[in-house]
Amino acid sequence: MVDQIESDTTAQDENLNFADYAKKNPLYAYLLLSYDRDQSGMPYPVKTARMGVAAIKDTARVNRMLRLTKDVFPRDMKLVWTVKPDPRSPDVLELVALKASSRDGKAALGGDVIVDARQDYDQNGRVNVDLQMNAQGAKIWKRLTGENIGNQIAIVLDNYVYSYPNVNDEIPNGRSTISGGSMDLEEAQDLANILKAGKLPAAARIVEEAVVGPSLGREAVRSGMNSFILAFILVLAYMIVYYNRAGLVANLALVTNIFFLFGVLASLGAVLTLPGMAGIVLTLGMAVDANVIIFERIKEEIRAGKGFRLAITDGFKNAYSAIVDGNVTTLLTGIVLYVFGTGPVQGFATTLIIGILSSLFTAIFISRLIFTWMLNKDITINFSNKFTANVLATTKFAFIEVRKKAYFVSAFLIVVSIGSLATHGLNLGIDFTGGRTYVIRFDKQVNTEDIRKSLAAQFDNHAPEVKTFGPNSQIKVTTKYLIEDNSAAVDSIIQVKLYNGLSSYYKEPIEYVEFSSDTEGENKMLGILSSQKIGPTIAYDIRTKALYAILFALIIIFIYIAARFKKWQYGVSGVLALFHDSLITVGMFSLFYSVMPFSMEVDQAFIAAILTIIGYSINDTVIIFDRIRENTGLFPKHSLKRNINEGLNSTLARTINTSGTTLVVLLVIFIFGGEVIRGFVFALLIGILVGTYSSLFTASPIAYDLLGGDKQEKAMLEKEEKANLRKKKKK
Repeated sequence: MVDQIESDTTAQDENLNFADYAKKNPLYAYLLLSYDRDQSGMPYPVKTARMGVAAIKDTARVNRMLRLTKDVFPRDMKLVWTVKPDPRSPDVLELVALKASSRDGKAALGGDVIVDARQDYDQNGRVNVDLQMNAQGAKIWKRLTGENIGNQIAIVLDNYVYSYPNVNDEIPNGRSTISGGSMDLEEAQDLANILKAGKLPAAARIVEEAVVGPSLGREAVRSGMNSFILAFILVLAYMIVYYNRAGLVANLALVTNIFFLFGVLASLGAVLTLPGMAGIVLTLGMAVDANVIIFERIKEEIRAGKGFRLAITDGFKNAYSAIVDGNVTTLLTGIVLYVFGTGPVQGFATTLIIGILSSLFTAIFISRLIFTWMLNKDITINFSNKFTANVLATTKFAFIEVRKKAYFVSAFLIVVSIGSLATHGLNLGIDFTGGRTYVIRFDKQVNTEDIRKSLAAQFDNHAPEVKTFGPNSQIKVTTKYLIEDNSAAVDSIIQVKLYNGLSSYYKEPIEYVEFSSDTEGENKMLGILSSQKIGPTIAYDIRTKALYAILFALIIIFIYIAARFKKWQYGVSGVLALFHDSLITVGMFSLFYSVMPFSMEVDQAFIAAILTIIGYSINDTVIIFDRIRENTGLFPKHSLKRNINEGLNSTLARTINTSGTTLVVLLVIFIFGGEVIRGFVFALLIGILVGTYSSLFTASPIAYDLLGGDKQEKAMLEKEEKANLRKKKKK
């Protein structure tokens, strides 16, 4: 279309090339006016609201020239661009002439009079939009349509024209139909949403937008789903190998849980994103965890000499407390994150809440139902094989005795993390800084430093950040160039500069149309595969709301644990363990982001990873606390040290199994999930490892020290010594 504009304008003076014509007629060179020709070939203006069209990249230039010549236009005329190009001419925008109904330039009718608007179909099956106005609007609308039969009325929001349909007749009742031969279903739905929004109190401003090309999007979905399916199959296989026939029951519950989870998400029309995937991974881990807790308790009852029916009954009964406590703390976290979070935080929270409820139902109800049916049918139930029957069943590791060494390890990691954050900082993504990022693919290997220099020359010496993204023929460009400019043409301007700076790096010549992110089609393999823009204001919103969400979640966790276990020390130790896990994970990202061969940006996905780590870690910690509380109730005369050590050892098999299955899922996704999610999964791997460590060596030992365990131990020893002395005196 750009070529068409140039050829048409050049044709007006055959002796001039385009450059010379642009000097002589600067406006007409870039704005193709709407005109027709009579029988003699003379042009004449067409009676239409469309004044003309211009290439998207030239709209800013046209705006400047129109501002310089505004005095020659009528005062009641306003020139406005359409919000998006016609699909038949994707590179141009239309310039529409509006007639203001009042001296202040306001529209004749505001959007606040619209009661309802919806996409519909006419009697011939064509797409249209039906709208209904209130009584006041209907009255004004009747006058406007009556006075403008045969003319056009424009629908404008934030100085962009969304539609300018023809008026065919007077509309007396305020109910109207907007139709157009080229209007498709998506356009009609968008227009209905705009009309239904009514008169907004302030201009809307896009603070974040993202475009993912069909090639990169297809690759990310395919690799992500393939890796998740492979990981899920490995988890199912592991459960069968470790728990024998009972593993089949657990697998049925797990498959049902995933079915419920995806079914609810689909019914809600939810879009699966990285934060959503984080919620699913955590849900899968907690669903496995619930089954592992139940099976380990049943195995304990069997080792105690109980029959299968009684062992299963008591195993479920004794596991309920740990399962409920662990899931309720995570559920409360999810609710707080959903209420106080935004964007990715809410996406994570939604998936997590649905997943927790479905995993509770499947692990407790469906598993129990299947076991009852098997017992009634006299089907043999095995919870282990000869290799796994007594794994970690008789461990007596002295966790409390080695707590000072564990404190030293934690302190060392925290100091390293804080030191790296202070000196090295974090590789903040545009989610926190604002800017634009592009993933661009070439047909050969390229050098990032050469590309950075080429683009710096195009971006007025504002050098962008250029990194290899996956293979050496694919890069990620991040720039803040013109991020404050909100004009419609700025995205196209930057893409043209990218094309000018990068086209020479292709082995085979590439056209701008093929290079641009606007190119559609399943076979797009070169050029801009994805683009993302985030305004500078959203960085503050995401960061602030995420911090508030995490803060409130920690407060709720503390209150619940302190109330449930009737000791504030448990609440404090649980929250300190979460802080420990989060700080070390962030610190490791700071330490390794310049070393690892994949992107480790701190972005919205990283926030989701931290939230996942918090949810996993608190679930693990609470389950251990629950066993310690149970031991304290059953054996009140035992020392606190003994009860804690025995609680940690008795849940060790559950801790290792749950952590192991979750790590297997993450490791498979890390290896096979593709470049897009590798940094995100790496954060989860670090967090799960650190979270498992802290549940065993940090949370419970801190609770021991806060409860005065050494003083209790000393007092008990002194009491025993006095008792022994009294016995000796009696003898």
